[in-house]
Amino acid sequence: MRERFSLRRSFATQIASVLLLAPALCGAASFAQSGEAPTDSRFTPINAKIKKIPKLNVKVTPKGGAELPEGGVAGNCNPIISSLTNASFEGGQFVIQAGFGEQEMAGATYTALASDFPIKVDLAEMIFATSAATVTTTTEWSLLFYQGLPTTGTLVYTFSSNNIDIPHLVIPPGTNGVNVQVSIDPGDPEQIIIQDNGSHQFTMAYRIDNHNNQTQNPCLVGPPTNSNAFPTTDVGGLHNPTKNWLWALNCGAFGCANGWTTFASIPSICRPTGDWVMRCTWTPFTCSDPGACCLPNGSCAMLSAVNCAAQGGIFHGENIICAGSTCLQGQGPCCFSSTGGCLTLPAASCIGAGGVPGPDGQTCAGYVCFPQGACCLANGACIGPVSPANCAAVGGNFQGNNTNCATTNCPQPTGASCFSTGFCLVLSESQALAAGASWQGPGTTCVDANGNGMADACEGNPADLNNDGAVNAADLSILLNAWQTSNAQADLNDDGIVGATDLAILLNAWSF
Repeated sequence: MRERFSLRRSFATQIASVLLLAPALCGAASFAQSGEAPTDSRFTPINAKIKKIPKLNVKVTPKGGAELPEGGVAGNCNPIISSLTNASFEGGQFVIQAGFGEQEMAGATYTALASDFPIKVDLAEMIFATSAATVTTTTEWSLLFYQGLPTTGTLVYTFSSNNIDIPHLVIPPGTNGVNVQVSIDPGDPEQIIIQDNGSHQFTMAYRIDNHNNQTQNPCLVGPPTNSNAFPTTDVGGLHNPTKNWLWALNCGAFGCANGWTTFASIPSICRPTGDWVMRCTWTPFTCSDPGACCLPNGSCAMLSAVNCAAQGGIFHGENIICAGSTCLQGQGPCCFSSTGGCLTLPAASCIGAGGVPGPDGQTCAGYVCFPQGACCLANGACIGPVSPANCAAVGGNFQGNNTNCATTNCPQPTGASCFSTGFCLVLSESQALAAGASWQGPGTTCVDANGNGMADACEGNPADLNNDGAVNAADLSILLNAWQTSNAQADLNDDGIVGATDLAILLNAWSF
């Protein structure tokens, strides 16, 4: 069976203490002064552990019900369970809402996919319970269904116990619970069919029509807990405050709310701390689970086969999940320079249409067709705005779409920086200037390839004997004055004597 649970995590480690619900005397002075709620008051929810929950199976015939539309639900459709509670319908811990009065209703709103409507209700369930009852209790009850919300939707079905074809709820003495189950014979030509009113929601509600023993006005005194049955909430905490509903009696100034109210709108002093223990099993009209649907724009959506076809998409099968490449194989963004627009197309189709194809496997969503931005050059300068292609053509580094040079700090080139001590560091030109070093240009390094203990970039030209940055007549004069001596400065080939070889080296390095 396919189940769709609306919420739930795990049971709380402690049972929350609740102040009980709606039309209670939320501000009654007598209770506030004493600090305690009297026995059987509307302020006393009851925590109860019920080991086993028997079922009251009720088959109903929806008078005025609808027949299934042609081509609708088949016999092998998988039903869906909508539930707001984590409570077990077989037994466990529950909170008995003992302040619930006659004509009050407990309701829950469930959401379905638009493609599932109209839906066929198969089974409705709710747990009612007694606490230390001293008598057998008999409760007259009703079940109601609404299209949409109970406040703005339409009441479409009501079933009420009459003890003839729909039995009353009878619970023996003690602390006991009963699962009131209502179903429709699947062979009945008329079924509970709920249409979509545009909200993709429906609401189910149980009403207590007559208690076994409601002795007084419930706005003033709660129905005695030892002789009545009440609806239950779970102990897992209130996780659906906007989807749980209470229809409360009009108790005027003594009540918290009148008519239909969500738990979220009930003052905390009156609000239950759990979700109603109720659920609905239903079957979608189309019997089609959603699956990956590739839409004409190249995107993927989880839709039923019917809705996918209606939008011109290609349906990949029920329960197939949309993955990043499900619909994008062989396709990519196609940009049009004349308009700046983008379509997701195969590359060949894009070129044929005069567009510029982008990366395969992407859509137009989030893709920038013609980016322009700042471009950092190798020398640290910034140009732009330019395209990424134009930036790459000049050996630059594109900084991203919509960037500009005014706010871009391009990294400055570095090179060997030679200190007077012979030490070398790789620095930017501005750093070298600040440190008093001689910068040797972008891309130079401090490598000592000849192993003489000094970076090659810092050795300079050996023929520049006076270190003035040029090899000229001044250097020639120094060499000639040292001719045929062992002058280390002018011995350019390091052979121990200044001679013709040293002269040739100097002349080859002549720079005038």
